[in-house]
Amino acid sequence: MKKHLAASILALSSVLALPLSAQTAAEPHSSKKMTFEQYIEGLKQEAREKGFSEQLIATSFADVSYHKRAVKADRNQPEVVETLETYLPKRVPDWKVNKAKDMMKKYHKELTAVGKQYGVQPRFIVSLWALESNFGKITGNFDVISALSTMAYDGRREAFFKGQVFDALTILQQGHIKKADMKGSWAGAMGHNQFMPSSFLSFAADGDGDGKKDIWNNTSDVFASIANYLSQVGWNNDITWARQVKLPQGFDNSLAIPQRTGGRKPWLQHWSRTEMSLSDWQKVGVRRYDGSDLPNVDMKAALVFPDGEQGRAYLAYDNYKSLMHWNTSYYFVTSVGHLADRIKFSR
Repeated sequence: MKKHLAASILALSSVLALPLSAQTAAEPHSSKKMTFEQYIEGLKQEAREKGFSEQLIATSFADVSYHKRAVKADRNQPEVVETLETYLPKRVPDWKVNKAKDMMKKYHKELTAVGKQYGVQPRFIVSLWALESNFGKITGNFDVISALSTMAYDGRREAFFKGQVFDALTILQQGHIKKADMKGSWAGAMGHNQFMPSSFLSFAADGDGDGKKDIWNNTSDVFASIANYLSQVGWNNDITWARQVKLPQGFDNSLAIPQRTGGRKPWLQHWSRTEMSLSDWQKVGVRRYDGSDLPNVDMKAALVFPDGEQGRAYLAYDNYKSLMHWNTSYYFVTSVGHLADRIKFSR
């Protein structure tokens, strides 16, 4: 039962991590028009036109297969009504907090070096590692080329997944992993940090200097890749992610970012429109969750309601935007920040 639940969480996380533009629905292929085998031949031809070698193409597609389970998982993602009060205890249980602390100790020297190199606090690196793959224990066992080809053939997000197929071929061409070892989720998210192939090419890093970026087996590369991702999307090592706050009666909720904005770009526009200095938030009655004054520091923040206006309220700092770049989900970001805080503050 635990394995099935973990697999469901992994699959859902993989899909949530896809860019919102890639989640736009379209009509799937009709199997009457083209078989999966015919579709693969088309992919091979496109790969040739893109300059991939015949040997790489032959090796990469030699045992490609159609995964009905991937299509079923994509079309039947669970719609579970959650609140942070029910979600966080399941995503960040005590055992995971304790395990994260143990990993902080076990990899202290390595994490400290990576954190200093990229300007990212180690607790956030470990938090993402924990939540994406349970510290590398649950990474998916689908052949990545098969999974991506299946999703492209399904047609609902064909352009996105076709691009991911060719990015996966590039990863193989660069020699970071052998084809037989390139495993991932049903949506093609790979390794301990569940990078899609495009994210791998943009953000994966060689943590130990061996010339490869192995996010499947090498924790040095996993930590460096997570840190490099956050660094490249604007992480600030001098601040935290957010703080839960208390709002006064009659608070003007239009000062907050709407819960649903329709995508990352409008979300960022709302952020720019609504962010204020902490002193200005203090003036409109926002206080720390314990009712005391906000910190007297020169910082800006935006207000978010992950559960809607009746739920928790958070003042979000710039690092919140970096986590939302990783996965545009309030619940995912909150779980990452919550675990990172528990690593630092709980006994």
